[in-house]
Amino acid sequence: MTDSPAVVLVGPPAVGKSTVGALLAGRLGVSFCDVDTVIERQQDRPITEIFAELGEPAFRRLELEATLAALAAGGVLALGGGAVTNAQLRAALAGHRVVWLRTTAHEAVRRVGGSTTRPLLTGDVAGNWKRLASQRAPHYEEVATIVVDTAGRTPAQVAAEIVDQLTSQELG
Repeated sequence: MTDSPAVVLVGPPAVGKSTVGALLAGRLGVSFCDVDTVIERQQDRPITEIFAELGEPAFRRLELEATLAALAAGGVLALGGGAVTNAQLRAALAGHRVVWLRTTAHEAVRRVGGSTTRPLLTGDVAGNWKRLASQRAPHYEEVATIVVDTAGRTPAQVAAEIVDQLTSQELG
């Protein structure tokens, strides 16, 4: 797949990027890379600790490096919700197939539950999610070649729609 552009999933936290990404990679017969997981392995600690100890700017630098390497490898990538805030990363997405996964705040809060693994959602989960989704929406829109809503749908349904839209783009 290294000769083909990567398929990159973007969107706010809890839209299903990791779950849908793994299913999508299976359907396409390519590798799957969750960039947050790569960073956690490289740093040998969870994202929450990286944020707490190094701060968000240092995390974003690690995220850019991991994303550039994953883009070069191809396959399906799931990016962290805030990856698109980096202008250099957004530029690197040009020429790739980028899928913006969207959902409702209600659905995102239901999915997050009481999780403490999302450092930018702690406290007022609904309010923080709405703020992040709204702030980042122009960036998601800038990079997206496909937009898919995930609310009320299974990950398999979402993956199937992405495959359909990718096929339509290739045929169109």
